[in-house]
Amino acid sequence: MGEILLRDRFLGCVRLLAATCHALGETAIERGNHLVNIITACGNCHSPRNAEGRIIADKALSGGLTFDTPAFVATAPNITPDRETGIGSWSDAEIKRSLVEGVRPDHGRPPGTQLAAMMPANFYKALLPDDLAAVVAYLRSIKPVRNEVAVPVHKLPIHRDAYPEAEAGFSQAMMTNPVQHGAYLAAIGHCMECHFAFSRGVSDFRTGLGKGGRAFPLREGVPDSPTSVAANITSHPTAGIGGWSDAEIARAIQKGFDATAAPCSRRWPSASTRGSGKAA
Repeated sequence: MGEILLRDRFLGCVRLLAATCHALGETAIERGNHLVNIITACGNCHSPRNAEGRIIADKALSGGLTFDTPAFVATAPNITPDRETGIGSWSDAEIKRSLVEGVRPDHGRPPGTQLAAMMPANFYKALLPDDLAAVVAYLRSIKPVRNEVAVPVHKLPIHRDAYPEAEAGFSQAMMTNPVQHGAYLAAIGHCMECHFAFSRGVSDFRTGLGKGGRAFPLREGVPDSPTSVAANITSHPTAGIGGWSDAEIARAIQKGFDATAAPCSRRWPSASTRGSGKAA
């Protein structure tokens, strides 16, 4: 069992890096800022990048990566408050529903449709009510950027595998337990969107949790580019991170370097969105 579960120490490190800012009297917008830009790493997909792969700061969250897969072709949409090309005309309830159910409002583009499977709504379902409201408050507060992205093209039905911990739900009372708090942050940070095993084409969240193995092209739109593979982050002493120190785990999350000081894959969002030691 120890080989298929995230080690408690890993989750504890996640929690340590994500100090409880509620105790510091932060506003909803401040908390939303930490959640959007650090924990959930929204900019990793929703922000355009320059030729060096760095986020273009003045266009942050205005639409980003394009995913061309056998099931769909979709560009991460504009989630700034621009009323015409972003989500400025969406109500708070509509934004919340898109986050936790993956559904556009009836006046969205295209109207009333599911968001592409790359949107981790099955993980965001875990968001506590106050955190969900904070994300909405932050998205309302940022600069609107006019940037119209292409309407997605779906070739197959959209499917998301239920994430067990998000389905079970979390409570505010659970946040006093370091492991439960870490599990919550790992859920809304959708770590297991990549670090899990497949079984017959289905996400194996029960017996493959943390085993890694999901492969990605290093650069979108470059079919012959090298692939990166999500690492094993279970407690296995050699295949996983069981031999890493707390400091090494923290460095990987925070700075994007593994236990040997080698850089993690460019797919890992730490360098661009999780580099701050202060998190939500």
